[in-house]
Amino acid sequence: MKRVELLQAIEAAGVIAVVRGKDKEEAVKAVDAIVAGGMYGIELTFTVPQADVAIKELADKYADRPEVVVGAGTVLDAVTARLAIMAGAKFIVSPTFDQETAEMCNLYQIPYLPGCMTITEMKTALKAGVDIIKLFPGSAYGPSIIKAFKAPLPFLNIMPTGGVSLDNMDEWFKAGVITVGVGGNLLAPLATGDFAKITEVAKEYVAKFNEIKGAK
Repeated sequence: MKRVELLQAIEAAGVIAVVRGKDKEEAVKAVDAIVAGGMYGIELTFTVPQADVAIKELADKYADRPEVVVGAGTVLDAVTARLAIMAGAKFIVSPTFDQETAEMCNLYQIPYLPGCMTITEMKTALKAGVDIIKLFPGSAYGPSIIKAFKAPLPFLNIMPTGGVSLDNMDEWFKAGVITVGVGGNLLAPLATGDFAKITEVAKEYVAKFNEIKGAK
């Protein structure tokens, strides 16, 4: 039941932080700052140098905290997916759908969240066993598109990434998404090395998510 538990943890996290960084050390510090703010869904991207090493370090550090779910992002192929899974990644995110990556994740019972923009791509992903679709970039559509996607596929679980902010997060959840991915404004303080500010922004996202959840 490992995959089911991980999917439940992703849903419970509600907001997934998309973490990039100029090097491994910066990315790990950013994740620590985000977790300190109470945000427990982490997508550490493979644009970070030595991303697999960073994922292992984080997986080991938070091994006794099951609510902290560290996954890998910008995974472009099955080889990278396996590398991330062996390092301890709890879920795999791609900017596009890749069949071999889906099969690799299914083999290890790890959730795969591929980026899709069309109903055709989403159907293909669902047939490959995908549980959560990453709507990417979400900014290309906006929250109103969710209803259109769910009309023919009401069982779709969607995580928009790109274009999600504190100001419109409630609109996405009202539209029916299962979780959201955020990166740009959350990690903006990295430019000046202000990790305390990252923690502060993470707290704002968590408070907003709890407010939305309480309103349902």
